[in-house]
Amino acid sequence: MPAGMKPLEKFLKKQTSALTRAGGGGGPGAGPGGGGGGADKAGGGNAASRRRASLSRVVPFFREPSPEGGQAREVFSPDSEEAPPWPPAGASLNGSSGGDARSPSLSGDEQSSEASPAAESAGGGGATIHADTPHNLMLAVLDSVAGKRSVNCTETMLDDFMLTHPIFLTADTFQQVLLQQFCLRTGEGPGEAGEGPGVEGEEPGEGGRGQQYGEPASDGIRRKRAVLSVAFRYLDMYRELLQEEGDKFPKELYVCALQELSRHPDLVDDVVKLERWTQILHCSCSEEKESRRKQVRPLFRHFRRIDACLQPREAFRGSDEIFCRVYTPDHSYVTIRSRLSCRVGDILALVREKLQYSDERPLLPGKLILVAVTSAGEKAVFRPSDEAVFTTLGVNTHLFTCQPSELESLLPLPEEIHWTPGDSKLHDMSAEEVANQLVAFDWELFSCVHEVEFVCYVFHGEQSRWRPLNLELVLQRCSEVQHWVATETLQCHSLPKRIQLLRKFIKIAALCKQQQDLLSFLAVLLGLDNPALSRLRLTWEGLPGKFRKQFQQFESITDPSRNHKSYRDLITSLTPPLIPFTPLLLKDLTFLHESCKTFHGQLVNFDKMHKVAEMVRSIRRYRTGQLVMDTETSPSHLQTKAYVRQLHVIDNQNLLFDLSCKLEPKDG
Repeated sequence: MPAGMKPLEKFLKKQTSALTRAGGGGGPGAGPGGGGGGADKAGGGNAASRRRASLSRVVPFFREPSPEGGQAREVFSPDSEEAPPWPPAGASLNGSSGGDARSPSLSGDEQSSEASPAAESAGGGGATIHADTPHNLMLAVLDSVAGKRSVNCTETMLDDFMLTHPIFLTADTFQQVLLQQFCLRTGEGPGEAGEGPGVEGEEPGEGGRGQQYGEPASDGIRRKRAVLSVAFRYLDMYRELLQEEGDKFPKELYVCALQELSRHPDLVDDVVKLERWTQILHCSCSEEKESRRKQVRPLFRHFRRIDACLQPREAFRGSDEIFCRVYTPDHSYVTIRSRLSCRVGDILALVREKLQYSDERPLLPGKLILVAVTSAGEKAVFRPSDEAVFTTLGVNTHLFTCQPSELESLLPLPEEIHWTPGDSKLHDMSAEEVANQLVAFDWELFSCVHEVEFVCYVFHGEQSRWRPLNLELVLQRCSEVQHWVATETLQCHSLPKRIQLLRKFIKIAALCKQQQDLLSFLAVLLGLDNPALSRLRLTWEGLPGKFRKQFQQFESITDPSRNHKSYRDLITSLTPPLIPFTPLLLKDLTFLHESCKTFHGQLVNFDKMHKVAEMVRSIRRYRTGQLVMDTETSPSHLQTKAYVRQLHVIDNQNLLFDLSCKLEPKDG
């Protein structure tokens, strides 16, 4: 694809501007997720837009055929001034008001007849909490759990709140409210609790909603049990993330509970349970951090280690240490050891220290900047305050450091520009074994993604307390598999061998679909649909009719018309466990986020939160059970495993076209 802004990135930018004109965007707390332009321009990228732009790595899936012919066209042209058919500004998301959140792939006439399956599934069961301030929403949940409201708290409502509260309520405020509500004494009114921390930004009198003067002791203990019930649910859902941070909240709540035990002996079982949680989050956290500190974990391609890539994937956390190469303008490099969540300023300090003792290159004078350079030569300058930049890099994107005056002189690495054609290693591997390894690796990566990462990716960007590190690696893998298909085929000079590779890739796609890995299945299909590969007329004509027919059937699944109906019908027909096409999940979440407000003034649109939670719950359903994995350890098996987990690919579309034209020159 030519350098510059990518189609989905332009689409998101257009979408945001259209919503702003219609009055449907923004609002307090809407966050920085509404943008998306300029992520790949020098000096212009922030983490939120880079994450949103990463979805454009699967561009063919977000295009639909033009009615005039078979050529793909952008769903909404970024050059057109006509706004896309969004739901009316301020429209409710519930089914009764007709404000269904539809996919942006629907054309105007399709919207009149086709509703988004995601929205339809979200519409059932509706949230029982109405729009309110974040603080009052939390108190309403506690009231419901305590049985003080006319409709008791349902499992769905509580799950909605737990999954989506990071959108409108910071973790610190959430924890403060729980501590304050637990420490309120029976008979105390609003603002009279002598114990417990105050809530940051809380208005006087807000803190006592649901606490009436002279409330009976039985109501008091019900309230405390409701707080503990919500706290246990919170600790269970966010266990790994809280463990990573060494969060003090469980210990603070445990101390408060101990103080209340003499007054409320019935809480003894809850206090014991809370003590166990304190031990789980602190004792095991210390042991795990110590063990993880001893190992340095490689990412996909920033630093290659064959022995490490053969190990099963575990979830990445911000404190994990990784090796990474940082290049200088002359393409020499230094290897740094850094935390995954490290700030750019700290990375530059490590680089400067390394360069100081380097014999190959003296210390670079003056101010240093950190730049991401793609294989196509596009550059993005990081700000010193940016964090966790390693997982936001593209497939063949490398980190460079230089002075600001040297920015324009930065060039991609020679090995990213000059590729020597040759026979693929894939010829010596069976399609079954390659497919098995693709499925196994995808399942490891998908299993590492915490549910809240999907919410943080779309709603918060770099503002989120928890960063979508593992989700970004899944998206990176999807892009990598697409480019792998085109790279392997276009590097093969022999026509018969190219035809053989096409057959093998179609068979690999079929096997991935059979094993319910829709991520690699669609990634392989999109790779085969790469324009540089699809233009090889002689190669495709040599493909046996059986394989051509099978490929056409598979292609219909990637058809985006009627809101990707073919794909949605397929995934609905499958029984978990399965691996979904993750970019489409993020596309649905992004559209839901951008098409209606999160806030109306100071009130949170909880109906929107319910629909977000429904989408996230689908991910939970997909991971029900465990995919059966091949555990063979023969030498050929390990060789295939290492190959699949460290693919060498070309992601520069211009270079792929050059290779394609050398194989089959243009007519005339």
